[in-house]
Amino acid sequence: VYVIDGKGHLLGRLATVVAKLVLSGQKVVVVRCEDMNVSGSFFRNKIKLHNYLNKRCLSNPKRGPFHFRAPSRIFYRALRGMIPHKTPRGEAALGRVKVFEGVPPPYDKMKRMVIPRALRVINLKPGRKFSTLSNLSSEVGWKYQDVVADLEKKRKVRAQAFYERKKAIANIRAKAVAAKEAELAPIKEQLVQYGH
Repeated sequence: VYVIDGKGHLLGRLATVVAKLVLSGQKVVVVRCEDMNVSGSFFRNKIKLHNYLNKRCLSNPKRGPFHFRAPSRIFYRALRGMIPHKTPRGEAALGRVKVFEGVPPPYDKMKRMVIPRALRVINLKPGRKFSTLSNLSSEVGWKYQDVVADLEKKRKVRAQAFYERKKAIANIRAKAVAAKEAELAPIKEQLVQYGH
């Protein structure tokens, strides 16, 4: 399973990479979708989003299209457009994707990766405008920006505590190894003779 941290990635560029991975049979989880970026100013992207919200079935809007407001669903929809989702192969590929705001368990304990060729700092010229998905979503009716922010704050505190503990254990281990170095020297010499 590829666990990708969406923070600081450009939405479309990340979606292309994820689409390729899931079509080739990999399982992908994208976390922190709310911190993804979209190139272009906030106002421009907001207008584009409102244009999309206007598109509906006139005779009965309940028939669709369905406008999901959450950042993870906005990313999912961009991804769906890059996959032949009406075929069994495309449907299976979309089944291999999971998208989340924040980093829910068990993914908070997993190693997360970035996709360098989708990062904003690499792709966007310095000084160009960009907007963040959480701001756009909360502008059109996503209500959980504060909830996700609170949960993320708590997760970061836990992660920091874990890291400090890990560092302390590594330190103790290094000291223990250094203390026994002299005792182990003759054994190491013997091991060298046997080719280890």
